[in-house]
Amino acid sequence: MKFFWVLWGFDAVIALIFLYFFFAGLADGSVSSFNSGLWFLILGALGAILLGGYWLRNHQQQGWATALLCMLAIPGLLAGLFFLLLLITNPRWN
Repeated sequence: MKFFWVLWGFDAVIALIFLYFFFAGLADGSVSSFNSGLWFLILGALGAILLGGYWLRNHQQQGWATALLCMLAIPGLLAGLFFLLLLITNPRWN
Protein backbone atom coordinates (compact mmCIF):
# COMPACT_ATOMS: atom_id res chain seq x y z
CA MET A 1 0.00 0.00 0.00
CA LYS A 2 2.75 2.48 0.89
CA PHE A 3 4.78 1.44 -2.15
CA PHE A 4 1.96 2.67 -4.38
CA TRP A 5 2.04 6.11 -2.78
CA VAL A 6 5.83 6.30 -3.03
CA LEU A 7 5.60 5.54 -6.75
CA TRP A 8 2.69 7.93 -7.21
CA GLY A 9 4.55 10.71 -5.40
CA PHE A 10 7.70 10.13 -7.43
CA ASP A 11 5.67 10.23 -10.65
CA ALA A 12 3.96 13.42 -9.47
CA VAL A 13 7.37 15.05 -8.94
CA ILE A 14 8.37 14.03 -12.48
CA ALA A 15 5.13 15.52 -13.81
CA LEU A 16 5.77 18.76 -11.89
CA ILE A 17 9.24 19.00 -13.43
CA PHE A 18 7.73 18.67 -16.91
CA LEU A 19 5.08 21.27 -16.03
CA TYR A 20 7.78 23.66 -14.86
CA PHE A 21 9.69 23.34 -18.13
CA PHE A 22 6.46 23.69 -20.10
CA PHE A 23 5.52 26.96 -18.40
CA ALA A 24 9.10 28.22 -18.57
CA GLY A 25 9.04 27.45 -22.29
CA LEU A 26 5.79 29.35 -22.67
CA ALA A 27 7.34 32.33 -20.91
CA ASP A 28 10.48 32.46 -23.07
CA GLY A 29 8.79 31.45 -26.32
CA SER A 30 10.49 28.12 -26.85
CA VAL A 31 7.11 26.35 -26.65
CA SER A 32 5.44 27.46 -29.84
CA SER A 33 2.80 26.20 -32.21
CA PHE A 34 5.50 24.06 -33.84
CA ASN A 35 6.09 21.87 -30.77
CA SER A 36 3.01 22.50 -28.64
CA GLY A 37 1.42 19.27 -29.87
CA LEU A 38 4.35 17.28 -28.53
CA TRP A 39 4.13 19.07 -25.21
CA PHE A 40 0.42 18.37 -24.88
CA LEU A 41 1.03 14.72 -25.76
CA ILE A 42 3.72 14.45 -23.06
CA LEU A 43 1.65 16.25 -20.44
CA GLY A 44 -1.42 14.18 -21.35
CA ALA A 45 0.55 10.95 -20.99
CA LEU A 46 1.85 12.05 -17.59
CA GLY A 47 -1.66 12.89 -16.46
CA ALA A 48 -2.96 9.57 -17.79
CA ILE A 49 -0.33 7.65 -15.83
CA LEU A 50 -1.06 9.50 -12.60
CA LEU A 51 -4.83 9.41 -12.89
CA GLY A 52 -4.86 5.90 -14.33
CA GLY A 53 -2.78 4.55 -11.47
CA TYR A 54 -5.05 6.20 -8.93
CA TRP A 55 -8.17 4.92 -10.71
CA LEU A 56 -6.81 1.36 -10.89
CA ARG A 57 -5.94 1.42 -7.20
CA ASN A 58 -9.44 2.60 -6.29
CA HIS A 59 -10.90 -0.27 -8.33
CA GLN A 60 -8.90 -2.96 -6.47
CA GLN A 61 -6.28 -3.42 -9.21
CA GLN A 62 -3.21 -2.79 -7.08
CA GLY A 63 -0.85 -4.81 -9.28
CA TRP A 64 -1.87 -3.06 -12.48
CA ALA A 65 -1.71 0.33 -10.78
CA THR A 66 1.82 -0.35 -9.57
CA ALA A 67 2.87 -1.59 -13.01
CA LEU A 68 1.48 1.54 -14.66
CA LEU A 69 3.27 3.83 -12.23
CA CYS A 70 6.52 1.89 -12.67
CA MET A 71 6.43 2.68 -16.39
CA LEU A 72 7.30 6.27 -15.49
CA ALA A 73 9.11 5.79 -12.19
CA ILE A 74 11.84 3.45 -13.45
CA PRO A 75 13.07 5.66 -16.33
CA GLY A 76 12.72 8.71 -14.08
CA LEU A 77 14.81 7.06 -11.38
CA LEU A 78 17.48 6.07 -13.90
CA ALA A 79 17.61 9.61 -15.32
CA GLY A 80 17.86 11.04 -11.80
CA LEU A 81 20.72 8.69 -10.94
CA PHE A 82 22.47 9.67 -14.18
CA PHE A 83 22.27 13.37 -13.35
CA LEU A 84 23.41 12.69 -9.78
CA LEU A 85 26.40 10.81 -11.18
CA LEU A 86 27.18 13.77 -13.44
CA LEU A 87 27.06 16.15 -10.50
CA ILE A 88 29.28 13.97 -8.33
CA THR A 89 31.93 13.00 -10.87
CA ASN A 90 32.04 16.30 -12.82
CA PRO A 91 33.24 14.64 -16.04
CA ARG A 92 35.17 16.35 -18.80
CA TRP A 93 33.25 16.24 -22.07
CA ASN A 94 36.03 17.28 -24.46
